[in-house]
Amino acid sequence: MTLREQINDDVKSAMRSGDTARRDTLRLLLAALKQREVDERKELTEADVLAIIEKMIKQRRDSISQFEQGGRQDLADKEKQELALLQAYMPQAMSDDELATAVIAAIAEAGAQSPADMGKVMAVLKPKLAGRADMSKVSAAVKTQLTK
Repeated sequence: MTLREQINDDVKSAMRSGDTARRDTLRLLLAALKQREVDERKELTEADVLAIIEKMIKQRRDSISQFEQGGRQDLADKEKQELALLQAYMPQAMSDDELATAVIAAIAEAGAQSPADMGKVMAVLKPKLAGRADMSKVSAAVKTQLTK
């Protein structure tokens, strides 16, 4: 079963159980997936679906911080619920040790010598780590390794 099929099934089960928060969040996700398909005129791959979910997770994190700064805890709590639902569809996150190993291997593969080569390393890492690691963490780890 593909990730998209799983999301569709989860929407149906949320509708049957009356879980409106889950239903609404998953419908937003399906709408984002459909919009991307229409915009690009192609069938989405699993990597595309994961990228969209990752983008929505990042949006929720940004919203949570903004709502908490604005004193709107009710809206922040709603975003936290949506964040938890979306994170359930992401693959198991990499540990820090696995991330460090992947960064070192990518630096060797790209032949990077200095921070100026960071783009080459990120180009190698991005497809491998999509959905498994926060890219801002990956970027920081690459920068740290290249400045040693």
